[in-house]
Amino acid sequence: MPIARSPADLPDRDTVLSMSGLQFMQAILAGELAGPPIAQGMNFLLHAIGPGRAEFHGTPGFDHLNPVGGVHGGWYGTVLDSCMACAVMTTVPKGSVYTTLEYKINIVRAIPPGTAVIATGLVDHAGRSTGVASGRIEGTDGTLYATGSTTCLIMQIAKP
Repeated sequence: MPIARSPADLPDRDTVLSMSGLQFMQAILAGELAGPPIAQGMNFLLHAIGPGRAEFHGTPGFDHLNPVGGVHGGWYGTVLDSCMACAVMTTVPKGSVYTTLEYKINIVRAIPPGTAVIATGLVDHAGRSTGVASGRIEGTDGTLYATGSTTCLIMQIAKP
C-alpha cells in the first residue's frame, strides 16, 4: 500500500465522493489510492477491510515512546481511532464522508516496544448521520492491550 508523500498524492474531493466508503477503503488497500501519511509516522498499515470492519497491523517503536519508555497513549488512540473510523467509513454511501466526533480508549496493559499488534474496528451502528464502532488492539498471540469506542458523523456532501 503506497503512502501519500505530499498533498498531491491524496485523492481529490470528486474521487472520494464518486465511491462508497467501502469502495474507497478497498481502493486504499489495493494500492489504487494512497494511504494516509500518518500511517508511516505511526508505523501501522491497513491490512484488511470489509463491510463494517477494518483491521490494521502495526508495531510501536522507539519513536512512539513517552519520556519514561512506555508506548505513548497517543499511539494507542491513533491506531484505535483509525481502525474504528475506517470501519465506519465502510458503511458510508457514495456522495458522503465521515469524521470522528469523539472516541474513548481503555489501555488494559502496556504494549512492549517492538511488539507487533493487530487493531480491529467493528461497526456497532451505522445510520444516516452517525456511525458507532468499537475497537481492540491485540498482540498476534491474542493478548489484549486496549479497547475503544467511537462515534462518527456521516455527512452527505451537496454537489456543487
